Amino acid sequence: MDALRQVIIIGGGPAGYTAAIYAARANLAPLQITGVQAGGQLTLTTTVENYPGFTDGVLGPELMDTMRKQAERFGAEMIADDVTEVDLSVRPYTVRVGADAYKAQTVIIATGASSKLLGLPSETALMGRGVSTCATCDGFFFKDQNVMVVGGGDTAIEEALYLARLGRQVEVVHRRDTLRASKIMVERAQQNPKIRFIWDCVVEDILDPTLGKVTGVLLKNVKTGARIERPVDGLFVAIGHRPNTRLFKGQIDLLPNDYIKVVPGTTQTSAPGVFAAGDVQDFTWRQAITAAGTGCMAALEAERYLETLRV
Repeated sequence: MDALRQVIIIGGGPAGYTAAIYAARANLAPLQITGVQAGGQLTLTTTVENYPGFTDGVLGPELMDTMRKQAERFGAEMIADDVTEVDLSVRPYTVRVGADAYKAQTVIIATGASSKLLGLPSETALMGRGVSTCATCDGFFFKDQNVMVVGGGDTAIEEALYLARLGRQVEVVHRRDTLRASKIMVERAQQNPKIRFIWDCVVEDILDPTLGKVTGVLLKNVKTGARIERPVDGLFVAIGHRPNTRLFKGQIDLLPNDYIKVVPGTTQTSAPGVFAAGDVQDFTWRQAITAAGTGCMAALEAERYLETLRV
C-alpha cells in the first residue's frame, strides 16, 4: 500500500495534465495515472492550430508531451498505466492499478471521452491524414475542398454546417433515410446550398492508405447493396462519443448519457473531494482549451477542499 496522497489524477489528456500542473505548483505532490495511451483525443490529430500560444500550430502528441513535461517539472509523479478499479465509497479513496493500490484525500477524474469510430482498417491508417473526428479542430485544413460527414445526429449536422463555411461541398452520409438530429438543425442543413445528403448508405472503405491521404470513399447502399465511390478530400466521422466512465458507475452520479454529473459552475461530483474535468463531464464543447480550463478548476477546487480538512 502506497503512502496517503493528497491528490490522485486519473487521465492523461489536456484536463489531466493541466490539473497536475496546478496541483504540483500548489505543493500537493499529485500522482497522475495517465493510462498506457496518454494524450486523449489530441493523439488522433496532427497539427493543432486553435490552441493559444502556438503561432504556427503544434502537433497534438507534441502538445501533450509538452504538458506532461511541464507537470513533471513541478514535481508531479506519473504512472503510465491504466486504472483498473476505484473505490469512492470510503475516504480516503482507493485507486488501483493492477495489484498496486493508492489512497488519496481527493481524486480528479479526467478520463475523457472516446469518439465512436467506423472500425475500418483504412480509418485507423488515415486518422489525422484526412480522417477526423472534430470539424472545429481540423476543418481549417479543408478550405475550398470537398468533404464528407458520416452520421445523422445533431453532432453530424453541426459538423456539416461548420464545414460548409470552409469547404466547397459537404456530403452527409447516413445509414437511414431520415436524420436523428433536431428539426431546427435539419432545416438549417437542408437550406444550405453547400450541403447534400446521401441516404441509406454506410462507409465500406476509405481511399487511399497507400497514398497516405484521403482521396475518396466507397459507400454501400444498405437497401440495394449497390456500391458507389465518391471522391472526397476529407472524411469526418460524427457518430457520437462515449465517455470513459465505466470505472465510476454506481459510485458517483452520472447523467443519462453516462457523462459525469457535476455541480453547475464547478467540477465537484456527487462524492466529496472527487472532481471531474475535461470531456468526461463536457459533452457540449469538447475542445482541448475547455478541457484544460476545467483541469485548472479541478485542481484549485481540490486544493480548497484539502484546506477544509486541515481546519
